[in-house]
Amino acid sequence: MIATEIAAQVAAAVQHGALLAAPDQPKGINTEGVVTFFASNIAPILLAVLGVIFIGRASRGEISKVLTSSAIAIVGLAFIAGAATLFFVGDFLIDVLFN
Repeated sequence: MIATEIAAQVAAAVQHGALLAAPDQPKGINTEGVVTFFASNIAPILLAVLGVIFIGRASRGEISKVLTSSAIAIVGLAFIAGAATLFFVGDFLIDVLFN
């Protein structure tokens, strides 16, 4: 009895084409989603950790080290922003040259 019910379900699925349909092919890695995830979740956590470290150093009187580390962090953020800008400028140049 169970076997006949299973056979009936398989026959209905074949008639509707459910078993014959090809599965969707993967389209690759969603790089925009990865970048958005890092920018929205990971970067704020890292900046918060840096802030806690800077506050800890400042409370011990190491103001010069805090200022130096802050300047290095700001320069690093400027490099990251510059790299992102170059990415978009490069994409624009490719569109202009090959379209």
